Amino acid sequence: MARKVLALAEIRDGSLRNVSFEAIAAAKIIAQGGEVVSVLAGESVQSYANELFFHGADRVVVVEHSHLTHYTPDGYSQALMAVIDEEKPEGIVFGHTALGKDLSPKLATKLNSGLVSDVVSVEEEGGNLIFTRPIYSGKAFEKKIATDGLIFVTVRPNNIPPLERDESRSGEVKAISADIKDLRTIVKEVVRKTTEGVDLSEAKVIVAGGRGVKSAEGFKPLQELAEVLGGAVGASRGACDAGYCDYSLQIGQTGKVVTPDLYIACGISGAIQHLAGMSNSKVIVAINKDPEANIFKVADYGIVGDLFEVVPLLTEEFKKLKVHS
Repeated sequence: MARKVLALAEIRDGSLRNVSFEAIAAAKIIAQGGEVVSVLAGESVQSYANELFFHGADRVVVVEHSHLTHYTPDGYSQALMAVIDEEKPEGIVFGHTALGKDLSPKLATKLNSGLVSDVVSVEEEGGNLIFTRPIYSGKAFEKKIATDGLIFVTVRPNNIPPLERDESRSGEVKAISADIKDLRTIVKEVVRKTTEGVDLSEAKVIVAGGRGVKSAEGFKPLQELAEVLGGAVGASRGACDAGYCDYSLQIGQTGKVVTPDLYIACGISGAIQHLAGMSNSKVIVAINKDPEANIFKVADYGIVGDLFEVVPLLTEEFKKLKVHS
């Protein structure tokens, strides 16, 4: 059954987030040969449309308004409802990001729709669409089948591969006006505590530290390794609670859920709350002095040793590989 599916694009620090392209790829599967319409909301965002076409969007709908410069649930929900009323889609896909997790249930309630959140794969089987999502902190997976009505899902970053980028793709860009009013919150300015770098939730490589880093200074070797690998630095709750780093780096049940290609855990014991945030990483490398540490049970590769000796050695070896590649 061919469907029209909306895929929300997200912009961060002046560029499209990779999850925008993953949402388009998921929308393509849901559309079943129908139309995928990418949605841009913000102020002066039409210039991003071409990149969405290159990644598979058939059309792009743009909602521009001064109240959309920064995300607010009221502003974005009004903008998206204007698009939904105009386009009347059979499916909607958001990224399972901070924005998507906040906005999707609000819209689902307005639309009297169900919502399948944190989807890691979308498959078509026997005419049915099957959505797989982790449950019980990632210890099990459930499959949900869409039968009728609006299909509304959020997709976990780094799980559904984007379509191959093709600069020959193009399409129609349509502007929709939205009457955005009665906002309860207006964001004047965003001040970031974290340093500029790779977005943790979308990073392909993450180097994470736990209590074993011993101090804020102890994160420096991890930052150097992450920089060489083009990755991001993360942390366990224990490291955050100890004041070694900001809570924005926290990975786990009460932090960010990440699924990078490579996760290097340094001085992390492997508490179940932390594993809930990273156990679905494609390759896990654990570095810990304690050979009985729980992190080794989920690791693909384990190094028993002092992270302050092992991490600098890894950094030097990766630097040599980069020079010779």
